[in-house]
Amino acid sequence: MTTTPSDPTLAVAKHPVPSYLDPKNLGPWEIYLEQVDRVTPYLGKLSYWAETLKRPKRILIVDVPIHLDDGSVAHFEGYRVQHNTSRGPAKGGVRFHQDVTLSEVMALSAWMTVKNAAVNLPFGGGKGGIRVDPRTLSLPELERLTRRYTTEIGLIIGPEKDIPAPDVNTNPQTMAWMMDTYSMNVGRTATGVVTGKPVSLGGSLGRADATGRGVFVTAAAAMTKLGMPLEGARIAVQGFGNVGNAAARIFHDHGAKIVAVQDVSGTIYSGAGLDPYALAVHLESTGSVLDFPGSEPVQTHEFWGLSCEVLIPAALEHQITASNAGQIQARLIVEGANGPTTPAADDILRERGVTLIPDVLANAGGVSVSYFEWVQDFSSFFWTEAEINARLERIMNEAFSSLWAVSEQHGVTLRTAAYIVACTRVLEARALRGLYP
Repeated sequence: MTTTPSDPTLAVAKHPVPSYLDPKNLGPWEIYLEQVDRVTPYLGKLSYWAETLKRPKRILIVDVPIHLDDGSVAHFEGYRVQHNTSRGPAKGGVRFHQDVTLSEVMALSAWMTVKNAAVNLPFGGGKGGIRVDPRTLSLPELERLTRRYTTEIGLIIGPEKDIPAPDVNTNPQTMAWMMDTYSMNVGRTATGVVTGKPVSLGGSLGRADATGRGVFVTAAAAMTKLGMPLEGARIAVQGFGNVGNAAARIFHDHGAKIVAVQDVSGTIYSGAGLDPYALAVHLESTGSVLDFPGSEPVQTHEFWGLSCEVLIPAALEHQITASNAGQIQARLIVEGANGPTTPAADDILRERGVTLIPDVLANAGGVSVSYFEWVQDFSSFFWTEAEINARLERIMNEAFSSLWAVSEQHGVTLRTAAYIVACTRVLEARALRGLYP
């Protein structure tokens, strides 16, 4: 788009890159920035506001000191990033992981902005994390860590400001501690400050499997568009935590075959199909998917080249890259994880005719049911699991249909279509609200 100084509504100012964005070490944030650059040409006059998408609204870095069980004091670094709140309060999970970085949390918060807008939820994007290996801490130490972190970020979270949820290595118990800590600090029970809580504390039925169910719903919709039968379809799943486990079970229940599963312990394969229910029991008892009866081990790098119809990366970001995208045999990839595919890999997959349902749509089932939980907490009126699943499927199917139509209209991938829709919604809100003061 060409602009002139006499056209102030379209002139885009150039600004120096903030100091915390080291151009030599952007990490996951760099992937997000490239995704925004790819969609900007489709934004028309809204590109005037595009710089908004490249700058988190608020970044909080906190020291989290706790007493360990042996009486010593340990310090951990924590983050809470609010990427954008133009459409509503920030929304996004909290992860405990030894490799958490600011770049990662920034990117995850931005992807939450896009995700919430893509499925038209009234939220902005946020994300949090603590750089810690939770396996090294006892349960009392984890509780103290969670409560101290919640107190440190309490300045910026709240039911109408920023609503955390579970993510990697956090769970309903973590959310219960966060909710209780926040409630004690504000002097009232505030169930809506987090989602993903236990049902007995205002959590929602259907939340545990929501992300995996959303993966299945969007995959099934895409398979219908592509003329791929669901019955007997071979599914390969990377990651067998909450998302991968739930997706595998639901695919299995609908007649598909789970032929391969990979987790941190290794990769297993069975052409006859793996029973995900039995595999979950095996994993719980042994701590590994390896040595599951009826399966054979596969080298980790060979996972990507296994013959299957549907591939579900449901682990961490940056898994499908230019180095392995050419090996993938699946016709359909459904991103259960956040940011598992690099832009370079996206290009390779598109050239090879592989359809990819992006994370900002595929794994939005979790935040959709988190939205339901938030609404139920405000009203103190709770729905049945059947009602929740029906509402989830409606939201996911409507979002998929609209993104598929935009993809065909512009001749772009589903990821670009999702960003066109989401960024348009975010920037329209930004433009309408204007700048204050």
